[in-house]
Amino acid sequence: MDTDKIKARINQLEQRDFHDMYLNDFLLTWEKSDGEVQATFLVAEILRDLRQNNISSRIFDSGLGISLFRDQSTRTRFSFASACNLLGLEVQDLDEGKSQVAHGETVRETANMISFMADVIGIRDDMYIGKGNAYMREVSEAVKQGFQEEVLEQRPTLVNLQCDIDHPTQSMSDMLHLINTFGGVENLAGKKIAMTWAYSPSYGKPLSVPQGIIGLMTRFGMEVVLAHPAGYEVMPAVEEVAGRNAASGGGSFIKTNSMDEAFAGAHIVYPKSWAPFAAMEKRTELYGKGDQEGISALEKELLAQNAQHKDWECTEKLMGLTHEAGALYMHCLPADITGVSCSEGEVEASVFDRYRVPMYMEASYKPYIIAAMILLSKVKSPADILNHLLTSGAQRIRD
Repeated sequence: MDTDKIKARINQLEQRDFHDMYLNDFLLTWEKSDGEVQATFLVAEILRDLRQNNISSRIFDSGLGISLFRDQSTRTRFSFASACNLLGLEVQDLDEGKSQVAHGETVRETANMISFMADVIGIRDDMYIGKGNAYMREVSEAVKQGFQEEVLEQRPTLVNLQCDIDHPTQSMSDMLHLINTFGGVENLAGKKIAMTWAYSPSYGKPLSVPQGIIGLMTRFGMEVVLAHPAGYEVMPAVEEVAGRNAASGGGSFIKTNSMDEAFAGAHIVYPKSWAPFAAMEKRTELYGKGDQEGISALEKELLAQNAQHKDWECTEKLMGLTHEAGALYMHCLPADITGVSCSEGEVEASVFDRYRVPMYMEASYKPYIIAAMILLSKVKSPADILNHLLTSGAQRIRD
């Protein structure tokens, strides 16, 4: 067992300023300080080390992790469940269709009723612009009030499992993948990452992945390029965040309407479809009005718009333009793979197959990132707890 490596990481953790994370939520990466982001990576790595060395990381004797998914999910759903289990929490899914929400129960009432023994609430609400992150904050305020009024014995932490603005558990997992791939965060400065739109035969994919990438990667001195066809812009407010981060982090943030330009010399490529910000705003407005006819018309319009850009595909030819023709290909999954999951899609099958194992590794960091977010919020002295777990050496699997 390499306990020295774990001890070294715990010592590094003690040097970081992250104490404002205690009893606070994790909703947007750019709301967190550099020290808090670094602490999350360190705790995720320590938890991963403990599990790989068969050491239990259960810090809870009991308690619930509540999951609420308003959109479909595989990786994030199971990552949240894995993270809660890793720390000793049991997961309970809130199915709104089977709850009193369907009968008009208020957000404040629902939030308190599910939280009597809850330590964390994970929410995915990414479908409608201006709604998801706002809903998370409404739940947060409701449980905060419940705790202050002594209805709740503890205030549950809110973790954003994807909203209309950001996907912090995804972007943080992606970043940890890069840290490990390139041998340390210090080696990422100057690396070019191309966050590009790619064709998909479906419409309405959230903006939160590209926004999460440009909002986080620009903090590490990287050369971040956002590429998309004209008309597929992301939220201007997030572009502003990326610009500020690049200026303070010593890197760069540029936009282009050329996939070739984005791939040229890139060390990392991240081709991913998303819906235009303006269209998502319109979609939210139509849903608010209950205009089903308008929604159907918008869907046809967006599918036709997508079809004009089928050449925005990650191909072997494009990969040849990257740094030494060997850029790291990334995707949050599932990808639209040409000739496999669809006739024409985001990526050629040969490219996807070559990077399948690295992508699975990329996804494997998410349970640890989520567990780190929970631990840093629920534990006042994380280094002490982690040292105790290490020195006690309680086996996860008892031989």
